[in-house]
Amino acid sequence: MRIHFVVHESFEAPGAYETWAASRGHTVGYSRVYAGEALPASLDGIDLLVVMGGPQSPATTTAECPHFDAAAEKALIARAIAAGKAVVGVCLGSQLIGEALGAPHQHSPEKEIGKFPITLTPSGLANDKFAHFGPTLEVGHWHSDMPGLTPDAVLIAKSDGCPRQIVEYGKLVYGFQCHMEFTPEVVELLIAASETELATLAAHTYVQQPDALRRNDYTAMNAALFVFLDKLASDYAAQADK
Repeated sequence: MRIHFVVHESFEAPGAYETWAASRGHTVGYSRVYAGEALPASLDGIDLLVVMGGPQSPATTTAECPHFDAAAEKALIARAIAAGKAVVGVCLGSQLIGEALGAPHQHSPEKEIGKFPITLTPSGLANDKFAHFGPTLEVGHWHSDMPGLTPDAVLIAKSDGCPRQIVEYGKLVYGFQCHMEFTPEVVELLIAASETELATLAAHTYVQQPDALRRNDYTAMNAALFVFLDKLASDYAAQADK
């Protein structure tokens, strides 16, 4: 499988997505837009597009952040979906998927930073790609916003702090507001980029401080993510064979 990552910041790294790709022998490419790398001009060499998170929102302009072009990324996502590619969005990426399909992002009721449980909906538990999560699963979070819902979107999971944690936009298109890709290394990058901000958020119910973030064990959620990605890859291959 040929995977292409759109990475908005060095501290919003693909983490466990890269681990999965390497362990399965998949080919990986990148658009590290923070480093000036261009978005792919063609989708011919891409099977799975993964759009990562970032401190931006879909409303962030190029005047505010010159390396982030929301309109161009939404156009890329729309083209990928129309071409039958598999698409996964993480945090900001999930919000961009919703917007690319006509559903504006919204603010989450609560800011969430840390490791907290998500609860699967009945649709999530009935979905073969997610049934292995069980009724609840502790996953990573680092967000203030959430993706919009299209008329055909299926809500897979929610949390106490955010009603839209995982959204199925199509059988090959998924938005993860949560961060199941977190590893200790990725979390260290985020802490380094946000330590001053974290200190100002200590009173928030769903915000962990650096010591707690470092104590979290992310291996179980990484393993659950790998099973989801294996099933997504299988569904994509089955579609390509038709």
